[in-house]
Amino acid sequence: MTTPRTIQDRLFDVAVIGGGVNGCGIARDAAGRGASVLLLEQGDLAQGTSSASTKLIHGGLRYLEHYEFGLVRESLSERERLWAIAPHIIWPMRFVLPHVQGLRPRWLLRLGLFLYDHIGGRKKLPATQSIDLRGHPAGGPLKPEYAKAFVYSDCWVDDARLVALNARDAADRGAEVRTRTEVLALERVGEEWTIRTSTGDFRAKTVVNAAGPSVLSLLGRAKEQSDRRMRLVRGSHIVVPALFDHPYSYFFQLPDGRIFFAIPYEQDFTLIGTTDRDHEGSLAEVRASEEEIAYLCEGASRYFLKAIRPEDVVWTYSGVRPLIDDGSGKPEAATRGYSLELSPEAEGPAMLSVFGGKITTYRHLAREAIETLSERLPLLREAFESDQHPLPGGDFPVEGVDALRAEIAGRYPFFDASTVQRLVRSYGRLALEIFGNAQSLDACGRNFGHGLTEAEVRYLVEREWARTADDILWRRGKLGLRLDAAQRAALDEFLAGTAK
Repeated sequence: MTTPRTIQDRLFDVAVIGGGVNGCGIARDAAGRGASVLLLEQGDLAQGTSSASTKLIHGGLRYLEHYEFGLVRESLSERERLWAIAPHIIWPMRFVLPHVQGLRPRWLLRLGLFLYDHIGGRKKLPATQSIDLRGHPAGGPLKPEYAKAFVYSDCWVDDARLVALNARDAADRGAEVRTRTEVLALERVGEEWTIRTSTGDFRAKTVVNAAGPSVLSLLGRAKEQSDRRMRLVRGSHIVVPALFDHPYSYFFQLPDGRIFFAIPYEQDFTLIGTTDRDHEGSLAEVRASEEEIAYLCEGASRYFLKAIRPEDVVWTYSGVRPLIDDGSGKPEAATRGYSLELSPEAEGPAMLSVFGGKITTYRHLAREAIETLSERLPLLREAFESDQHPLPGGDFPVEGVDALRAEIAGRYPFFDASTVQRLVRSYGRLALEIFGNAQSLDACGRNFGHGLTEAEVRYLVEREWARTADDILWRRGKLGLRLDAAQRAALDEFLAGTAK
């Protein structure tokens, strides 16, 4: 480990500010090209927008309605690339899109899905099919008036783990990652930047502003200006006890023209979302409003036989999407594309600012960002094919998930099937590193409940920058849905002890 004093004495090639998916992806790409990289995040990794998505790697079927064919094509082309480098945290999912009389006509849905199947270079994901819900497993939980549907493919992702694994890969390639380090000011001093933070000053030749919803605020701290305008849009989700026991997800339409998803979640739950509301106020506490919760419950109740009520909701989460303000009337119509802005060369050391983006395009955005920055820092022209290098734990074929599950179950028979499934989908082959030659549950140290042991917790602290129970229970995983208050308190107490 490099000591903090030594880190602050170093002149980094690239300082990336923002520990969300874009920032961590950019740090990984730059480190992969041989640059010295510093990644700064004011809170925990993925503490904001990047852990509050609908958790899909998808093309954005509804973006076709807004004629964003380039964005859809780029997103679709990324699905199988990302699946290939992270088959533990990304996996294919089939979505059922019921036809609803009086809403989008069947021919329009069929045309959109035809384009969806063919413009993105789909190879392994199954194509669209028409189904009769009256004889299909996905029809069982729905009201009988929904008889016809289409089934198409996209991918699911554990969004917060995608962020953590990009940060881990960047660190494995030499990057310094500093969480809970707030950037207070940035100043050009000669041919470099001085970055003043809550934990000391750092130096870098170039800066990447990947602060997400705070991108303009960070520019202000650097006394920079931009003509860009951002639109902050809040997306909220609800989680309820499982509404169905089959593996299909649903893509539902509403009379107001909006859509939402209902997705199998964490084995025993259903995830429903998202809303689109312009967000005003603080970014520190972003919560679903009672109106948003009621809206999602009412929308789901239009389709499912079982009525969903606000009192059924076991958890909600919300994130603020930093969208480019393109003048769209409705929040849901605002572009999900991205834009990069490089400071003029005459101003001195470069700052590259990232505006917009979506989780599916993070790798492509990162590559374009570093290639843009290479105009001012030639060493970044070194080749790095980020889609050819698996993320940590993902060094197995996409068809090998069942074999890995069997290997982990055989190696650690003291874990129940639910825990094995969680370990495979969180860590992939890293699980074998975490538990090593453990022969019993006792050998894994303290048991915090629901398969979470001291061995796993220590790994997350030492290798994935976790510091609090929330870091572990809500971002490195979702065991917060299962551990009770006493178990959470015990974990916090243990973590406080490890920090001493």
